[in-house]
Amino acid sequence: MKKKDVQVAIVVSEYNETITSKLLKGALARLLEVGMDEKSIAVIKVPGAVEIPLTVACLAKINKYQAIICLGAVIRGETSHYDYVCQMVSQGCLQVMLEFNIPVVFGVLTTDNIEQAEDRVGGKEGHKGVEAADTAMSMMSVVQHIITSE
Repeated sequence: MKKKDVQVAIVVSEYNETITSKLLKGALARLLEVGMDEKSIAVIKVPGAVEIPLTVACLAKINKYQAIICLGAVIRGETSHYDYVCQMVSQGCLQVMLEFNIPVVFGVLTTDNIEQAEDRVGGKEGHKGVEAADTAMSMMSVVQHIITSE
């Protein structure tokens, strides 16, 4: 599969936009750096992390994309809402990946505070947006290899 023939979707939450915009910027930069065509990358913005799985399911169902990258930032607050959101988003993305046999890359940060999130978008913990793009490229190759070796 040539990179020019690949279609990738990025679903990004607008909630905690100061973090998610950096995740998106890193993922886009990496995909372009490895040779993807800008026209082959669809960016779909959703209000929050909870909306990511439904959007991913709709994208998987149209069978246009070889991988879907999910980007968001869930930052712990003072209530248990954080735990519910994290579970809903991670389980929803996993369910879509297994149902549709498409790489759904979980680039949703789940941190205790904003400082930890900043550390993961170019700080001392690397750049999770870039890592998500790398994972998508790797998993597309793995899936393609399996399909063509049958």
